[in-house]
Amino acid sequence: MKYLYVAALAAQIFIASPAGATERSTVLDVENMTCALCPITVSTAIEAVPGVTSVKVSMAEKTATVVYDDAVVGLPAIAQASTFAGYPARPQTTP
Repeated sequence: MKYLYVAALAAQIFIASPAGATERSTVLDVENMTCALCPITVSTAIEAVPGVTSVKVSMAEKTATVVYDDAVVGLPAIAQASTFAGYPARPQTTP
């Protein structure tokens, strides 16, 4: 299973990025956080993704605010890292 995670992550990281990529910030909704250690696990999983420069996880809001370089990594790979750690994540949608 670990090898599948690495292969999937590598495939998404090395997909061609658009020219003029920049640093972006996004908020992910994160499921299954129920204890004080959950945000640490989510943060550690997301920080391990190449191209992620910072992560701030809120247990109370069940969110992760991520700053990343979109020339290096895409949002799907970031959400997938949290999901593979046991905390499904998806970009927050605005009403």
